[in-house]
This record gives sequence, structure tokens and C-alpha cells, in this order.
Amino acid sequence: MLSLHKRRTHFLCDVTKIVMIEKRYKDAFDRASDERKEKILEIGIEEFASNGYENANINVIAKKAGISIGLMYKYFATKEDLFVTCLQRGMQILDDALEEIMESDDKLLTKAEKVIRTTCRHSKANANYIKLYNEITSEKNGTRARLLAEGIETSTSRKYITAIAQALAKDDVRPDLDPRLFAFFLDNLLLSLQFSYTCDYYRQRFEIYTGVDVDEMDEEQVVSQLLKFIESAFTFEKK
Repeated sequence: MLSLHKRRTHFLCDVTKIVMIEKRYKDAFDRASDERKEKILEIGIEEFASNGYENANINVIAKKAGISIGLMYKYFATKEDLFVTCLQRGMQILDDALEEIMESDDKLLTKAEKVIRTTCRHSKANANYIKLYNEITSEKNGTRARLLAEGIETSTSRKYITAIAQALAKDDVRPDLDPRLFAFFLDNLLLSLQFSYTCDYYRQRFEIYTGVDVDEMDEEQVVSQLLKFIESAFTFEKK
């Protein structure tokens, strides 16, 4: 699996390969140095994750990045364009990791274990990315919500649906499951786990249910218990 540093470099060197959502930056951003692009996006992610889309200030992002607001607008036409590009950055890192796992020849439950472990590590290492993702789940603009959902969720949904359908064809899972619905349920479990490591409400929710702060919970316990839950769903048949 690519290291986080390599995945970041991969993004910066060829940002146009991200197809989750259409390109939302100007050609001038492509011509900027990798160092400048990384600084702008990391500061943007922190600003949006900390303050939400509406309260985030593009002037603050420009100042912290060490560039003028005029230059920022040469890179991005609007705050929304910067927000979407920041979002693409964060989601692509996890998507790259998922792709490597889901395209392997492993059994479905082995893939599920690897995805759970990746989700735990990614959520801890990239908390601002997950907070940004959580931010868009409460998006009130219907048009923007559809755009973001289609752009972000399509890639992940295809990976899960394909993997489950392949397992079904090989008789590795219960024969009465619906790959699309099971993919949806699986992603919701992982989504809740991501938010439990990073977002205040979900962190408190985790502690209420488990009696333990998520940072103090043994990761192996999380992985093993969630895997058992998933295994029972995918393999148990009512007689």
C-alpha cells in the first residue's frame, strides 16, 4: 500500500487524475509548485474542517498560505471551488488505499478486515479530512449535495458492490444477499467508524455505547468485533 506521503505526492503531481468530481481549479493552480499546492490545500482543509463551509474564510486561507487573495482567485474562481478541491484531496487518499485492497484476489472477509484497519489508520492520521467529509453530510444546498454525493460516493460504491458481487458469484457469501444494499450497509458502518475517531458527536456516541474513549479503545478490539459483525451478516443464513 502506498505510504501517506507517496499518496499525497501522487495527488499533487497529477491532480487532474482525480475524477470523483470535475476539475474545480484554474490552470494556474496546475502550474504552481507542489509545495505551494500542498500548503494551500492543507491549510484549506484545516480551515473548512474547523469552521465549516459557510464560516470558512478564503482570505484567512490565503494569508496562512503566504499568498495574496488576488493570487488565490487566480487559482480558484470561488470559495466553493477551493472547498471541492480540498475535499477531493482528502477523499482521494482513502480511495487509493481502498482500490488496492478491493482489486486484490483476497476473499471478501479478508478485504473487509483490511478496509477496517485502513479506515482506523486513515481516520487517526487524517482527522481533518474526515471532519471535512462530515461537514458535507449536513449540506443544505440540494444541488451541491447531489453533486458532492455523486462525485464522492460513486467510486467507493462501485468498489464495494463489485467485490460483494464477485464473492456472491464464487459462493463465498450467503446467496440471498443484495450486493447493492449490503454495500450500502457496509459503507455506513465504516462511515460511522470514521466519524467516531474524529467528530465530537460521534466520539461521545462511541463512548456512551462502549464505555471507553475511542482513543483508549484497543484498535484490535474494534477490528475484530466489527469483522465478526460483518462476517455474520455476509455468511449467516436463517434456516
